[in-house]
Amino acid sequence: MSILVNKDTKVIVQGITGTQASFHVKRSLDYGTQIVGGVTPGKGGTTHLDLPVFDTVKEAVAETGANVSVMFVPARFVKDAVKEAVEGELDLAVCIADGVPIKDMLEIKSMLKGSKTKLIGPNTPGIITPGEARLGVSPENIHRPGRIGVVSRSSSLTYEAVIEINRAGLGQSTVVGLGDDTLIGMDFVETLEQFMADKDTEAVVMIGQLGGTFEEAGAGYYKNLCDKNKKPVIGFVAGNAVPFGHKMGYAGDIITKGHVTAQDKMDAMADAGMIVVNNINAIHTELQKLFSAGC
Repeated sequence: MSILVNKDTKVIVQGITGTQASFHVKRSLDYGTQIVGGVTPGKGGTTHLDLPVFDTVKEAVAETGANVSVMFVPARFVKDAVKEAVEGELDLAVCIADGVPIKDMLEIKSMLKGSKTKLIGPNTPGIITPGEARLGVSPENIHRPGRIGVVSRSSSLTYEAVIEINRAGLGQSTVVGLGDDTLIGMDFVETLEQFMADKDTEAVVMIGQLGGTFEEAGAGYYKNLCDKNKKPVIGFVAGNAVPFGHKMGYAGDIITKGHVTAQDKMDAMADAGMIVVNNINAIHTELQKLFSAGC
């Protein structure tokens, strides 16, 4: 079991003929991801990487039965790509691009509201269900099938968390990179909801960072869960060594003027009942404790 994507997910790639898309689509195909086609306006009727290319998402969905999209389109085209995904009634769209304008993201959030489409990203490494499906740019070779979910706002620390889970002798159910930007699609609340409902995910690793209040919202959701629905969550927030008042390069941290510290976020997570670690290298130790105790 997994959340959002698995071996049965039918994927189309928006912007499939680009250089980066070509590189990562090939890797995803080799991994076993069921990519059924791509979309590049003006190139409909051709093939790329032995996959059919369509002019629009609607055409691709009608011909292939795809239910998920991964977007390798430049930031300036993301709004139009998401509009197509919503109109095509896809279940999920994964947006890799960084630098999407805030104005566009506000419009995108409005598009998504009330639609059936969920968005991961932008500025995300994507989502991977080990051994089943890879959508994005994650290094597939480090992932192992298992029962630990991962949700993270930090791209590089997502991979560190995966390695820590492997060190504990465990594997991952699904790994979700939410994206580093100020405005994103799915957040900690939505993703934790998915993991809590997944019968084969037994615990979750949650990685936060400075900027915004995503971590506090996720902690609030977890705190209010009925105990019978709670699974253990191990939390870590990057930036705890940063002096108070120092602003990082994250847009969300610039907006909060450095006045919300990593410790503030970690305190909220601990108050919610999460297991909070001060060092990401401690994740494997906490996982070993949980599962040696018969979690």
